[in-house]
Amino acid sequence: MQASLLCSCIVHTVTNLRITDSVALPKPVDLCEEIPRNAEQVNLVRQSREELHALIHGQDKRLLAVVGPCSIHDLKSCREYAERFAKLADEVKERVLIVMRVYFENPRTTVGWKGLIMDPQLNGTCDIPKGLRIARTFLGEVLDLGIPTATEFLDPITPQYLSDSLCWAAIGARTSESQTHRQMASGLSMPVGFKNATGGDLKAAVNGIIAATQSQTFLGITEDGQASAVTTEGNPDCQLILRGGAEGPNYTSNNVEMARIALETVNAPTSVMIDCSHANSSKDPSRQPDVLDDVLGQIEDGAECIHAVMIESHLEAGSQAFPRPVDQLKYGVSITDGCIDWSATEACIRRAAEVMDKSRF
Repeated sequence: MQASLLCSCIVHTVTNLRITDSVALPKPVDLCEEIPRNAEQVNLVRQSREELHALIHGQDKRLLAVVGPCSIHDLKSCREYAERFAKLADEVKERVLIVMRVYFENPRTTVGWKGLIMDPQLNGTCDIPKGLRIARTFLGEVLDLGIPTATEFLDPITPQYLSDSLCWAAIGARTSESQTHRQMASGLSMPVGFKNATGGDLKAAVNGIIAATQSQTFLGITEDGQASAVTTEGNPDCQLILRGGAEGPNYTSNNVEMARIALETVNAPTSVMIDCSHANSSKDPSRQPDVLDDVLGQIEDGAECIHAVMIESHLEAGSQAFPRPVDQLKYGVSITDGCIDWSATEACIRRAAEVMDKSRF
């Protein structure tokens, strides 16, 4: 008895010494029942994943375009964006499959706003249960418009709350080398794109794809929120995303061919996505249409491994400084990476549809 009390005392004094608060989250199954997906939404997710599978494996000749705000921070402006998006998606659907970026988690180089799930009130209060509810609700609204959805997963717990509402996912440049994220990707029920590392090296992303296609066993949680040992069968639907790096862009034909060879060498799908933003645009969002034009030129020249592009886009161009009081934020302007505006977005997607019509159909 005395030994037991002593052990308890010792544990109490050496654990959680730097934890200042801990708030219980709802079980994933409870949140999914509270904010359910209806049959039409489920069918859209399933059908979109099947179309993306076919595209990644060269069975669908359309171009995938993952397009939308860098991050979701203002639901009103993003609803307006989604309504415009739905009309454009229907217009070009025979040549371009456009999927909306619905990003709720933001990677930070050091510190900063980490996204709507982590801080839904944009004031540092970090009401994560509220953030998860907002994310599920907004994803349902986007699906109701007939729009396939895409996000970047950062926290390995998040998929249990949202994956039934998502058609495509990204593993970012900072996490492609992470064993945790590679294992997570191996169990995701949707196609996944791995970005090259921030330095520009392809190896981390290619190795990530190799790992994600294999069966993995790792620590995770169940739908009931129970810590568990999770075993996956591997994810065959992986893409390599070229986003540039410290030494500059990597979207040129030489870069694309190097990426194709790297994937072919490891018997991975030779499916390449070009991120028109980030280092490929030299962090100048207004250059995204120029990057896209170069990529479309490569498609015209017969680059069959280019299956997809990514564009950061919002209602208005550029970005705005944050943090600042929410009532001082400009409507429809990103608070993270800069974006092109809606008119430029329409022009880009219509141009892509024209090129695809002439080059692959």
